[in-house]
Amino acid sequence: MYIDSYKKLIVWQKSIELVKEVYRITNQLPKYELYGLSAQMRKSAVSIPSNIAEGNKRKTKNDYIQFLRIASGSAAELETQLIISSELYDVKIDECMTTLEEVQKMLSTIIKKLEDNA
Repeated sequence: MYIDSYKKLIVWQKSIELVKEVYRITNQLPKYELYGLSAQMRKSAVSIPSNIAEGNKRKTKNDYIQFLRIASGSAAELETQLIISSELYDVKIDECMTTLEEVQKMLSTIIKKLEDNA
C-alpha cells in the first residue's frame, strides 16, 4: 500500500484539518496555559500528520507501520488532552473529537491492512 505522496492520503489531509481545529480550540484557552495544555495539545496534533508523512517517506512497510502507530499514539494523547481542556475550561470539542475519531479509525484500518499484507 504505497502512495507516491503522503499529501494524497485522506488520513493525512484529515489530520491537517484536525491540527487547524486544535489551534482554534487552544486559542480559547487561558493565556496561562500557553506553555502547558495548549502547547501539549498542539504538539500532539502536529505529530499526527508529521508521523504519517515521515512514515510514508521511509519506503519500508515496517517503518511505515511504526510511524503510523506513533501517529495513533499521538491521537490518543490528543484525545485525552481535549477531554481535559473541555472539563477544565468548558471549551467545545465536539467537532474536533469527530475529526479525531475519523483519523483514529483510518489509522487503525491502514495499520491493519499493512500488517495483513505482510
